[in-house]
Amino acid sequence: MREIIFLEPVFKELIWGGNRLHTHFGYNIPSDSTGECWGISAHSNGDCVVKNGIYKGKKLSSLWDKNRELFGNIEGDLFPLLAKIIDAKKNLSIQVHPDNSYADKFENGSLGKSECWYILDCDEDSTIVLGHNANTKEELIEFVENGKWNDLLRKVPVKKGDFFQISPGTIHAINGGVLILEIQQNSDITYRLYDYDRLTNGKPRELHYKQCIDVIQCPYVDSNIKKKETILNNCIVENLISHKYYTVNHVDLEGVETFAQREVFTLISIIDGSGTIDGINIAKGDHFILPAEYGDYEIQGKLSYIHSHI
Repeated sequence: MREIIFLEPVFKELIWGGNRLHTHFGYNIPSDSTGECWGISAHSNGDCVVKNGIYKGKKLSSLWDKNRELFGNIEGDLFPLLAKIIDAKKNLSIQVHPDNSYADKFENGSLGKSECWYILDCDEDSTIVLGHNANTKEELIEFVENGKWNDLLRKVPVKKGDFFQISPGTIHAINGGVLILEIQQNSDITYRLYDYDRLTNGKPRELHYKQCIDVIQCPYVDSNIKKKETILNNCIVENLISHKYYTVNHVDLEGVETFAQREVFTLISIIDGSGTIDGINIAKGDHFILPAEYGDYEIQGKLSYIHSHI
């Protein structure tokens, strides 16, 4: 049997970040403005290192390049997915992501960015920005050029356990007080439309007006996600989404359950509780990969986790 690949997270300090990656997950974060934990990533801007076993010390991108058998020998220049936790103490910028074709053409062959959010926790009366109210590109431009952000932006109330798909071309933003786990394509391409006129080192952050107007979909169409629930002996499995780039499930387990690995390889992020997987201790904040041909596995304990795969 192949070994489970446990990964060291990569942390990102950001203008809107906070300290809940420490207080909620117990991570040793670099500062109280830490916005992101890249838990499973082989991206050049945050490449996780293996912390156990025969591959200890190797970067995930190196395993993808040199040990493709761990991932079923599937094709592709880049590891396909990225799992991260985001702590928004303040509002993120209003932003949008390109699709694969636009990113490939204008961003040096990068992947586009389709992503999805599972709300881990949030303050009372929290919201996110998801979509807009413009019917045409002309109307979108008019709203933006005249700073009519309250008229343009679609704010959605959120609560713990909510789930959202963010397709390329969708205006979106995590607002202050919201903690999420994000599963996304392995891309770091973000176009900022508006950043509340904030300054970093005395200067406003770069905006990407042309790119935003190019890629924003008009009108906005709600993705209307419907969860599907499966009840097993000792756990509840919610299928949050089955998308062309990823399938994402939320699992609540109390007791012991054996699972069949039907996908090529499996990404798991523990979001609450503790237990074991095949006798190995796991706890809230752990991120790991079950490699190809790992086979059936047994999880025991009281815990919740996000299970994702291509």
